[in-house]
Order: sequence, then C-alpha cells, then structure tokens
Amino acid sequence: MELGSDDFLPPPECPVFEPSWAEFRDPLGYIAKIRPIAEKSGICKIRPPADWQPPFAVEVDNFRFTPRIQRLNELEAQTRVKLNYLDQIAKFWEIQGSSLKIPNVERRILDLYSLSKIVVEEGGYETICKDRRWARVAQRLNYPPGKNIGSLLRSHYERIVYPYEMYQSGANLVCNTRPFDNEEKDKEYKPHSIPLRQSVQPSKFNSYGRRAKRLQPDPEPTEEDIEKNPELKKLQIYGAGPKMMGLGLMAKDKTLRKKDKEGLECPPTVVVKEELGGDVKMESASPKTFLEGKEELSHSPEPCTKMTMRLRRNHSNAQFIESYVCRMCSRGDEDDKLLLCDGCDDNYHIFCLLPPLPEIPKGVWRCPKCVMAECKRPPEAFGFEQATREYTLQSFGEMADSFKADYFNMPVHMVPTELVEKEFWRLVNSIEEDVTVEYGADIHSKEFGSGFPVSDSKRHLTPEEEEYAKSGWNLNVMPVLEQSVLCHINADISGMKVPWLYVGMVFSAFCWHIEDHWSYSINYLHWGEPKTWYGVPSLAAEHLEEVMKKLTPELFDSQPDLLHQLVTLMNPNTLMSHGVPVVRTNQCAGEFVITFPRAYHSGFNQGYNFAEAVNFCTADWLPAGRQCIEHYRRLRRYCVFSHEELICKMAACPEKLDLNLAAAVHKEMFIMVQEERRLRKALLEKGITEAEREAFELLPDDERQCIKCKTTCFLSALACYDCPDGLVCLSHINDLCKCSSSRQYLRYRYTLDELPAMLHKLKVRAESFDTWANKVRVALEVEDGRKRSLEELRALESEARERRFPNSELLQRLKNCLSEAEACVSRALGLVSGQEAGPDRVAGLQMTLAELRAFLGQMNNLPCAMHQIGDVKGILEQVEAYQSEAREALVSQPSSPGLLQTLLERGQQLGVEVPEAQQLQRQVEQARWLDEVKRTLAPSARRGTLAIMRGLLVAGASVAPSPAVDKAQAELQELLTIAERWEEKAHLCLEARQKHPPATLEAIIHEAENIPVHLPNIQSLKEALAKARAWIADVDEIQNGDHYPCLDDLEGLVAVGRDLPVGLEELRQLELQVLTAHSWREKASKTFLKKNSCYTLLEVLCPCADAGSDSTKRSRWMEKELGLYKSDTELLGLSAQDLRDPGSVIVAFKEGEQKEKEGILQLRRTNSAKPSPLASLTTPSSTASICVCGQVPAGVGALQCDLCQDWFHGRCVTVPRLLGSQRPSLTSSPLLAWWEWDTKFLCPLCMRSRRPRLETILALLVALQRLPVRLPEGEALQCLTERAISWQGRARQVLASEEVTALLGRLAELRQRLQAESKPEESLAYSSDTGEGADNMPKVQGLLENGDSVTSPEKVATEEGSDLELLSSLLPQLTGPVLELPEATRAPLEELMMEGDLLEVTLDENQSIWQLLQAGQPPDLERVHTLLELEKAERHGSRTRGRALERRRRRKVDRGGEADDPARDELEPKRVRSSEPEAEEVQEEEELEEESGGEVPPVPFPTNGSPSTQEDQDGLEPVLEAGSDTSASFSTLTSRLLMSCPQQPSRQQL
Repeated sequence: MELGSDDFLPPPECPVFEPSWAEFRDPLGYIAKIRPIAEKSGICKIRPPADWQPPFAVEVDNFRFTPRIQRLNELEAQTRVKLNYLDQIAKFWEIQGSSLKIPNVERRILDLYSLSKIVVEEGGYETICKDRRWARVAQRLNYPPGKNIGSLLRSHYERIVYPYEMYQSGANLVCNTRPFDNEEKDKEYKPHSIPLRQSVQPSKFNSYGRRAKRLQPDPEPTEEDIEKNPELKKLQIYGAGPKMMGLGLMAKDKTLRKKDKEGLECPPTVVVKEELGGDVKMESASPKTFLEGKEELSHSPEPCTKMTMRLRRNHSNAQFIESYVCRMCSRGDEDDKLLLCDGCDDNYHIFCLLPPLPEIPKGVWRCPKCVMAECKRPPEAFGFEQATREYTLQSFGEMADSFKADYFNMPVHMVPTELVEKEFWRLVNSIEEDVTVEYGADIHSKEFGSGFPVSDSKRHLTPEEEEYAKSGWNLNVMPVLEQSVLCHINADISGMKVPWLYVGMVFSAFCWHIEDHWSYSINYLHWGEPKTWYGVPSLAAEHLEEVMKKLTPELFDSQPDLLHQLVTLMNPNTLMSHGVPVVRTNQCAGEFVITFPRAYHSGFNQGYNFAEAVNFCTADWLPAGRQCIEHYRRLRRYCVFSHEELICKMAACPEKLDLNLAAAVHKEMFIMVQEERRLRKALLEKGITEAEREAFELLPDDERQCIKCKTTCFLSALACYDCPDGLVCLSHINDLCKCSSSRQYLRYRYTLDELPAMLHKLKVRAESFDTWANKVRVALEVEDGRKRSLEELRALESEARERRFPNSELLQRLKNCLSEAEACVSRALGLVSGQEAGPDRVAGLQMTLAELRAFLGQMNNLPCAMHQIGDVKGILEQVEAYQSEAREALVSQPSSPGLLQTLLERGQQLGVEVPEAQQLQRQVEQARWLDEVKRTLAPSARRGTLAIMRGLLVAGASVAPSPAVDKAQAELQELLTIAERWEEKAHLCLEARQKHPPATLEAIIHEAENIPVHLPNIQSLKEALAKARAWIADVDEIQNGDHYPCLDDLEGLVAVGRDLPVGLEELRQLELQVLTAHSWREKASKTFLKKNSCYTLLEVLCPCADAGSDSTKRSRWMEKELGLYKSDTELLGLSAQDLRDPGSVIVAFKEGEQKEKEGILQLRRTNSAKPSPLASLTTPSSTASICVCGQVPAGVGALQCDLCQDWFHGRCVTVPRLLGSQRPSLTSSPLLAWWEWDTKFLCPLCMRSRRPRLETILALLVALQRLPVRLPEGEALQCLTERAISWQGRARQVLASEEVTALLGRLAELRQRLQAESKPEESLAYSSDTGEGADNMPKVQGLLENGDSVTSPEKVATEEGSDLELLSSLLPQLTGPVLELPEATRAPLEELMMEGDLLEVTLDENQSIWQLLQAGQPPDLERVHTLLELEKAERHGSRTRGRALERRRRRKVDRGGEADDPARDELEPKRVRSSEPEAEEVQEEEELEEESGGEVPPVPFPTNGSPSTQEDQDGLEPVLEAGSDTSASFSTLTSRLLMSCPQQPSRQQL
C-alpha cells in the first residue's frame, strides 16, 4: 500500500467554544449567543466543562446492527463520473465481444474520461488531428513534454475511445472488434457495475421512517412479485438509503448482487423462450426489450466472455418464418449469412452490415441499434449497499481496529490524524484502488437505545444518570426544549426529534449534505477515535451546489436532488479552488459539533467510534425553514413535516410560546397569511367558488401531498370531484386535472377571517412585552411623580414571570429594585426589633451612625414607597440626642463610674454604634481594671497566681491610658518579675542534678514567703523539704533500734531518699550498707546454688518442711522449674514481719527441722512400698514412681534415690561417677574396694544445692557478722550451720565408739591387703578360672602408670573407656558383705546417714558412714551396672565435646595467641604459665557443663587417713586447717558458732 501523498491541504479550522458552567446550563441560549460567530463557518465545535461526562447508556450486549458498505472511490463525485464513463466503455466493448483494458502511460493508468473530455474541449478528434494538437492534449493531462506522448495518446484514443464516441453520436464506423487482442501489457478493467449493487429501502418492519409515523411506504415487492409483473421491472430504481423517501424497488433475492471478488457481472444474454407446441415467442425488437429482460437474462449459464450465435430454427408458424428477414435489405435469402441479434432478435446479413463481416462471429452478438441503446441508457440512481452481516459493538470494533492496524501497519492509537486524512482523500480520488469499509449509520435510538440516559419506565436510573437524563445537552431532550420549535410536533420524527446512532470505522464517511428542512443538527461523540468534519457556511451553499453541478453535470442530469441523498463527496481542495469557503475540525470523544441551517457538511471517521446526532430548530430557524419549503417545491422533494401546520399549531396557543419565539412566529404567520390571501384570490379569479373545510392534520401525509411539487398541504389545497385521488397546492392550480373549474373545489383548514384572529393573538403575545415594559419604565423612573408601592412592583415582576418574558435589562432593573427595597425593609425591621431586644440582641449586627444616615438616604432614593422610613427617622433622632449627652459626660471628667455605666447601657439599647459610646466603654473598662488590680495587691487578699498577674498585665495594655493605669502596671510588672525569679530559682533546685542540703532549701523558702504571689515551685520545694525531714527521722529511728535494720527496710528508705530533690548525707551510708548486703547475698548464692537453679538461696538454707508429701514436693519443684513459684517466706510459715524477729526465725527453723525429718521418714515408707521398676513383671499402677520428666521409670536405666527411696530415669538426673576424681595408681587398688565406689545417688528433689563444705559456710558467717544489716538468709545460714555442727558432733561420737572404730580398722586392713595383692603375679587370686583378670590387670597397671601423662582428649577418652570396660569385667567378681554390722550398730548409722543427707552441707563423716554401711551389705550390682552404662553414654558425648575443645585450642594457636610467643613465655613466671592451661581447661569445662545442663557431680571425699582439701570460695579464707584432730575441729567450730549466735551485739560493741 502506498500511503497518501501530500497533495491534500487541510482547510482552516472551524471555531471552537468552551462554555463555562453558567453558560452551559442554557443550551439553546448559548448556541444563540455563539451563532453570530459560528454561523459564518457553517459548523462549530463545543467542548463541555471537564466534569460533564454522561455515562454511556447503550445496552452493549443487546446492541446489534447491520452497517452500510462504502466503496471509497465511488463516493467522490468526479471519481464516480470517471467510473461510470469507464463502465460504459467497458460495456460497449463487452457487447462487441472484447473486455476493456486500460493502458499505462508514463507508469500511470491512462485517464480515459479526462482524455475524452479534453478532446471535446479542444474541438474534437478531427480538429486535433488536423491541427496536430495531441501534444497539447498530453500537456493538459499533465504528461511531461518531449517524449512523443501525444502520438501515443492519439493511438489509444483511436483504438478505445473513438469507436465508443462514434456509437454515442449515432454514426456507423468501421471498427476493430478485437482492439485489445495484442495489448498484453494493458490492465484489464473490471466494471464496477454500480447500479447493480445499490441498497434496498428500509425494511418494511422498520417503523421509524424519516417522516411522521402516519406516512409509511408500501411493503417492498418480493422477487416473485417482480417476476410476475413486468411493470414492476420497469420501475426498479436503486435509492440512496434509509434517509431518502424514494420508490426503490428491487428483488429481495440477494444472490443477484455479486461481490467484486467473485468476478465480473455476466452481460445479459437473450434466451429464446420455447412455448408448448414448439412455438417460439420472439421478444419485441425495441431496445426496451433488452432492458426489461436484463434481470431475467442474468441467470443465463452462458459464459460472459464469449458470444453465442443462435441460428434460426425451422418452425411451422408462417408468422415467425416471415420475420426472419434482414433489417437492412428486407430479404430472407442466404440463411447461412443471416445473423440473429442476441439483444433484439433482429436479423442482419453479414454482408449488409457496415462494415461487412467476413464470417459469422462466435459468441454473443448485438446489432448496431442495440449497442447504441445500451450505451446511451442513463445510469441508475446511486446509493449505498447494505452489508449482509450483523454486528455487535464488540465484533464491529474488533473488525475496525484490525482493519486499521493492518492497513497502516501500526497500532491504531499511533496513527496520526493527518495521515489518515490525506490517505482518505487519496483513496477517494483513486480509480485504481478499491477500498471498501462499513459504516453503521442512521441507527434508530428508539429501537436500539440512546447513548444518553433516558427517563422512562424501562429501568431505574441512579441520581447521576437522572441528572444527565434531564440535561438540555442530552440529545433526547434538546429537540423538545421549551425554546425549540420541534417540541410542537407531536410525531416522533426519527433523525430529527429522535436521535440516530452512528458506529464508524476508519475511512467510513458521511457525504456532503444539509439537514432536512435546513434545520440545525448537533452531534455528540460518546467514545472512540476522532471524527473529521468539513463544513461550508449557508451563504456559500448555492455556490457549492453550482460548483458540483459544473464539475459533475452527468450525475446531476440523472439525479437532480443528488446532494439530498448523502451519497456524494467532493474534495475540499477542489471546492476551495473554485471559491467555496471550507472549514474543518477533528471531533474528539466527549465533544459536540453543531451544524447551522443550510450549512453543507461532510466528513469521515478516523477509527472505531460511537456517535449520536439529532436535529433541533430555534426561533431564528423559521425564515430558513420557510425558504427550504420553497426550495423543496422547486425540486419536487417530499417534506418531512408541514411547515404551515407547525406555524399554525404554535399560533393556536401563543401563551405557551417563548416571547422571542412568539415574535418570530408572528412574523412568519403574517407572511404566510398574505401569501394565502394572494393564492386564494387567484383561485377566485379562475372561477372556483366551491369550498369545504378539511382537517388536514388528521390526514396521512401521502393523502395531502401536491401531485405536482410533493409539498404537504395544510392551509389549503385544490381538489376535483371527478378526480378524488389527487390534489394540488394553490401554487399549481393549473396542474390538477383537465376537468372543468366547476368540478374543482377548495379544501381549506382556516377561513381568511380566522387567520387574522390567530395573527392578532400572536401580536398581543409578542407586543405584551412592550406594554409591560412601559409600565415598568414609568414605575422605575417615577415619571408621574408617584412612587409605587412594593406590592405594585411585585405584581409587575410576577406578570413577567407568568407570561415568560425574556430576561431583558428592564426586567433585571425591576428585580434589582425589588431586591434592594426588600433588603431595606428587612434591615429597617431588624433595626426596630434590635431596639426592642436591647442588650440581648446579636453582637456585631449594629449599624454605625454614618451607615444609618446613608441607609435613610437609600430608602428615600428608591422608587418605592415604604412606611418603615418614619421608624428609621425616629431612631436617627434618638441617636443624635444620645450623642449630645455622651459628649457632655466625657467632657466633665472625672465623672462617676455609675453615670458612665448608665449612659453606656442606654447606648447599647439604641441598636446603633455611636462614636462616644466607645469612649464611654473604655472609661468603664479602665475603672474596672484598676479596681481589680487594687483587690489583687491588697495585703489581706488571697494570693494570686502568676497567670492572674500576667492576665492583668495583658488586660491593662488594652484599657485607656492614664497615670493611674501606668502606676498599676509598673507595680504589677515589678512583682511579676520578682516572683518569676524566685520560681526559676525553686525550679533549678527541684530539677538540678546536684541536690542542695536542707538548710539551703529552707533559706530559699523562707525568703520566698514574703512575696504576695502563689508560687507553685516554691510550694513543691516546701513539700520536698518536709518529706526529707520525715525521711531523716525514719532513718534515725531505724538506726537507733535494738536490732540491726532489715535489708528490706533499708532498701525502701534508699528508694524514697533517691527520689527526694534534697541532698541527704544519711542516704550515702544506707546505700553502702545495702550494697554490702547484696554483695554478701550474691556470694552466698554462688556458694550454695547450682547453676540455673530453680531455688532461691533462702529456700535452700531452710529445711524442707513439706518433705513428707511427694506430690506437693514434686509439684512445687515443677512450678519452680517453670518459674511459677517464687515465695521465700512461705517455707517456714513466717510472714514478712516475722522475718524481722530473729527469735521467730530460730524457732521456726527448729520446727522445720523436725517436720522435715518426720516428712522424709513418711516419704521413704511410701516410696519403699512402690513397685521396683527393675522387676520384670512390674505393671503400671497408680502407686508407681514418677520421674521428673513426668513418665514412669522402667527398665535397666532406673535409679533409686538413697534418701527419699523414689525411682528416676538415669538419663533425666545427675548420677555419680563410680571412681569419682581419684586416679588409680600403683600404690592403691580401688577397683576391687567396691564399698568406696561413689554409687550414692540423691535425686534433684533431695539435693537442692551444691552442698559446700562446712569450712566455706563458716567463712560466710564471719563475713555476715561484719554487716550492719539483717538478712533472712543470714539467719537461715546460722541455723543451718548450727544444725550441721550438731550433726557432725553426734556423727563423730558414733564413729569414735569401740564397735565402729574396730569396723573402720578392719576396712583399713582390707584396703592395705588389696594394695599388696595388686601386683601382676598376685592378680590371679582375684581373677576367674578363665584368666580374664590376669590379662586385664597389666593393662590396668599400664593405664595407671601413664595416666598422668595423658593430655590429648582422644587418649583420655580411650583411657576412661578402658576403666569402664575393666569395671564391667570385674562386676561378676565382686563379693560381699566385707563387714558384719550388728543391728545395734547399723540402726544409729542409718539414722545418722539419713539426717546427714538432709543437710545442704558436705561433711566427711557422712562419707565415712556411707562406706561402713556399704561394706556391711552385698554390692548393689544392678545399680553399678546402671551407672556404668550411663557413664559410658556420657563419656561418648564428652568425647565429642573433647574434640570440639581440641579444635578450639588449635584455632587459638593458629590465630597466633599468646602461647605462641616464646619470648613472652620466658619472661612470665612458671607459676603463671603452668596455671594458664588449667584455667583454660576449667573455663572450657564450665562451658561444656553449661551445655550439658549445669549439673555438677558431688565431690568425692577422702577417707580419714587422707588430708582434707582446702577451698577458697570467692576470696574467703578457710577457717579450719586440714588434718586437725577431732577435738580441735570441734573447738574451732564451737567458737565460730558462738560468734554467730542469734543474739545480735549492740552497735556500741561493734
């Protein structure tokens, strides 16, 4: 595709208007306002306000339509003339048996029509050849000179055009019947066959014609009707579409219309019809026969490009035999040389023809007479063809967008409008390119629904839709507005009163036309791409018609009303070149385009869009409408409605007309009455006297149309009694019939007397405004010297409203006068009522004295009489009198405040602001302020606040100045300054970080009390000082008591003292005491409490009073684990007050010891009765033991607590190590001394703390004695220490008895013997028969010898694993008991063992008693096996932790730690260097301990013979020397216990 050239020049733009909202509210008024400007262009564009956006109301799903088909190059007038000419030449050569081929000259197709026209203009073929002017012809056809193109054009003319021209002129010419056989390069022309493709008239089911409903066309004939009735065939005319009320007749069979793509239309072929009996009926020899039979013959199966020769047949009928004679020589001989014409069935000898034919031609042949008739036949009326497909909006849009995108090869929204415009006019002017588009035009909105919301009963409208449904710019509303003429037509005229819808695609066009009756039109583009418009003003309408008729006379000769059919375009540039003014515009979505009366307009669509259009008529249209009727009369065109009927209908009800409309109707009515008088007078002169009244408005339009000019009659018509089928208007009285005048009669609607009466009513209505205007003018100007009352002026204004007078300047003056008068009356009434209301009236509404005088002058100047003027005058007199009194009072100062107040109140009751009243007000306010200052500063008055002082100063600035005021302000300012200074000083004392001592604050408060102002900060400072004194008294009281104060009391005092803004010396001492007490408590907690222990220090130090209840003890332990139980004081049944009494604490502790002992005995009996988890037949029962994990322990992994006798999972608790921390050596053999193995297990419920040694506890007690503070934990520790020392004394007595001493000696001998027998050669005594012990003992000795040198975790783990394997192998060899314990000895020992296990202290005697009891019974192999398995699992986990420790040490070495520096190692002391690995190991072990749960296994204790270890706990020195004898230890402990006696020493002793 070649895009459009730049030859098309866009015309200038039309006017564009953008109304404001005020202007937009009156549609017809705004159009009348812009008409003087817009009418000069013919069309204009209006952009509504931006927020006027009506919703689209069409039901998209139900909207279906059938578009028209438009071939663009058939639309343009000049192009259509060329196409028609080419069709005629093609038909001529087709009849001759050849197809037309158009030659190419200089790479473009030869314009045969222009060539023929120029040859005629240059004088004809002979003249041009004679004068040798073919070069000039080539020049006029715009061919370049110098290429011998003239000769080429002559050749083409002689070959193609000249034979056709000769046939047109009627001359016989020898022509080549095969002129195109040798022209292979020429382009074969395919005829458009325009007359065969025109659209049919609107469906007979369509009830919306362009005219009124009562004028309906007859049903269209079907194909069967046309075939049966030859007369209908003769009347077939192809009309211009739904808007033309023509006589279009066409068969309904759509198969007669072939598409271009299906090939050329077959030329008609005459078929000889055979009747029964073999008779052949010959058609008439006239050319009409060919025309009449064309449709019938079009179905012939004969091929289109070959001629068929039909030879004569022998028939028996003599009539037919005689007809077979030559039309030239009238002879019938030489039948083999006789030709039969396929058009008219005439016969010709081939040698009689000019030129003679050498032989019988093949195919279709027509005689010269038929060829001439066919070529001279006038073309059919042009119109649009209807599409065969029905579309929805969606399907049409998809088709339209796809077509445009494919055509321009770009997205539709990116195609410039200028490009589309140039391409459109290029296609329109092109003969070669046939582009076809579809246009959904003239779709009836009443059937398919309007794009605007419509108020009807079909569906409910939203408030927004209701607003747009009532808008005057709604195209359903505008034609029937009050100022519109069309509202007086009752019929729904589709397209004029009822909008039409238009669905367009790119290139779809609407051709040059003017609206019916030359009315206005308005078009609104709802959505889509723009619509391009071209317009010509009404002044140039006739000029446009003349230009188009001049340029294309062929079209107008066959169709005089062509421009009324909306089927013809002409390039705007062509019109402009002939002097026709043309404007253009692009109408975008949401914009209006208005065309004015008789303004020609056309255009096309830029793409897919949806528009709506309707006609409307205003008062200024009436003269144009009358001229249009005369124009239609000359063209013999049907009217859509009767103009006379419209005028008379409006004249019948003049009171309903707008005043401007009434004046215009009166003018038109006057002209119409004068013309009617003249016509009826001519009728009388003809001698027609008969007349009868006729209600023409009740007749159908087709029954009252003039048979001559087609005008719809209303006022009068001439009819004939003998010819009742027709009538004529009075302008064509001579064209009715040939009957006598006596048989003709007048049919009239009104008499000549009734018409002037109607005219008079219009005149009264039109002139009523003048009468009213005179009355108003006299009233406003007071020309007669009498002022009208307010009621009279209101009556004049009401008359204008009732009679709907226009909004003129005079009416506006009357309204303004009324508004001003009513405002004055209202203001006067308010002034009077304000005096009556007095001081209670609304403030701010008072009138000044100057305003009162001006108001009185305004009332006097109004042309209206108001009785309120007297009241206003009286008020003015009162105000002037009051003004005089006030001036006297102000001059005679000092006046008494009472007199001033009285005058002020009187002035407030006047309702008018007097200047002197303001001065009085200021004087009164000054007196009040001075009095208030005096009261505030009086010594006996209550102290005022700083806010009151500031408020007085602010108020003093607004009172009238005077010496007294200045003095009072100075005093107030000075007092306020002093008060603020002291407030600031007190604020600094309250907020300062450095607190001041009480003496300083007391001095500040004492000085501030002399200021007569209430100071909040000073008051706060005073309250703080009182609290500080009370706090000091409390401290003195608690420090001087009989006992040391409790820690809780000291903490409370410290908290209170810190919050006080006073510097207190005692606070520092108390804080130091509290800090020391907290430090001691922290040290004691580290000593006793396990890591992450759920117990508090006080709970651990106190005896467990509820030890007898397993459920209570276990639930309380679980609550502590979950953090739900936090009470310290409930253990001993003491309240917080009891804890402050040392005696109560000691008594409660003793009682708690007894309860704990009784409870543990009860618990042991209960748990002993529970079934053992180790038994194989144990079944779950309600009395079974419950582990700390909440499950019942069962199987080999269960352990029994040696204190409470309850069972637990070994993996859930901390279990002892069999060998403890002792390392085997060559001098000791603990492996077989199984009674010394650490198999003692205490559950977490029984062993609540770390159980430090007694020496560590005594060090804590020494530190406690130095504290001047009492702690509950300290007293509990003293009681615990006393209990432990008491138990230790009893245990030593038992151990020192003869029986126990003998038993201990026996165990010592047994241990020495085991050491002696631990040599390799003696190990067989302890091995089994298999020799396993002998094999294992060297391994043990080797392991023991290298034990000290093992450092790596892997070696240690291997060694420990060997120990456990050795112990496992020795289990079967263990025997016992090794001692015999009498019952008298065993019972005290077991009782001591139980009491020792209850103590949260580690004592050596406990271990000794445990070994004696163990040696006196068989070894517990099951427990040893369980402990071995648990220790194996634990060591397997520790091996992994050991590897992690080793990797950590290596990473430290890799990072270049301090250990890698040899010089530093040399400088550091050996002690430090040797201690570092131990410290690191301890730290790492602690970390691993934290990971494993924080449980630390109990420390194994040495025997009596081994030296006791010393502990340094948190820097405390041990008080007992290791290895001392029993008596020395008892004496030391006793002395320490006496020092920690509960009776506190006095403060003087300390």
